[in-house]
Amino acid sequence: MSRLDDLMEQYISDLTEMGEPVDKKFLFAVVKACGPAIYRKDSSLVASSDPEELGRVKNNFLIGKLGLKDTEKVDAGLAEVAQKYSKPNKHRVVFYYLLARKFKKRAALMR
Repeated sequence: MSRLDDLMEQYISDLTEMGEPVDKKFLFAVVKACGPAIYRKDSSLVASSDPEELGRVKNNFLIGKLGLKDTEKVDAGLAEVAQKYSKPNKHRVVFYYLLARKFKKRAALMR
């Protein structure tokens, strides 16, 4: 099995544990959007207790990649996903998958 296959299994396991539906095609689109960051320990995880990290997720992913506006609704959605994905080590791919689903922005990543 490749490293990517191993990671995909971890992502699917996390989503399944949360009771989230798993769309493998969409999940792979999120993996592609994250790029090689998924292979580095530090960048493959989201530190949701760090306000600076959440700011980067908001600016780089939600606003930059998904095209959302900087609103209170975006902040609330980010906080909701951080609370829902309660594992201490949050995989960036899973976190982004949940955010894209939350804001109904699947199409932004499926190009």
